[in-house]
Amino acid sequence: MALNKNKDLKMFYSISEVAQMFHVTETLLRFWEKEFPNIKPQKAGRGIRQYTKADLEQVRLVYHLVKERGMTLQGARDAIRRDKSKTVNRNIEVIEKLKDIRSQLQAISRDMNGLV
Repeated sequence: MALNKNKDLKMFYSISEVAQMFHVTETLLRFWEKEFPNIKPQKAGRGIRQYTKADLEQVRLVYHLVKERGMTLQGARDAIRRDKSKTVNRNIEVIEKLKDIRSQLQAISRDMNGLV
């Protein structure tokens, strides 16, 4: 999931914003917090979660492993523990860049088709 360029300037994101970014429910994010110790958003008054950019990267990692690669929760935990997350994070970055390039190429193709 690519982060919105305008939102990259924010220091904190609400759970609803994060859920929207990753197209998951807030309930799933709270569940992942319990299952993955690497997801630790700060809690403000009244228990309101505040996700930082580092938290977003951890959510992105879990999302990639569980939703995109189809790993079980235990498999994802094991992968993170084995420190393969660095490799996975690099792979996620490459995938995100490739998705952006594909979108740009599709836009160019649409523009070119409009000229013909």
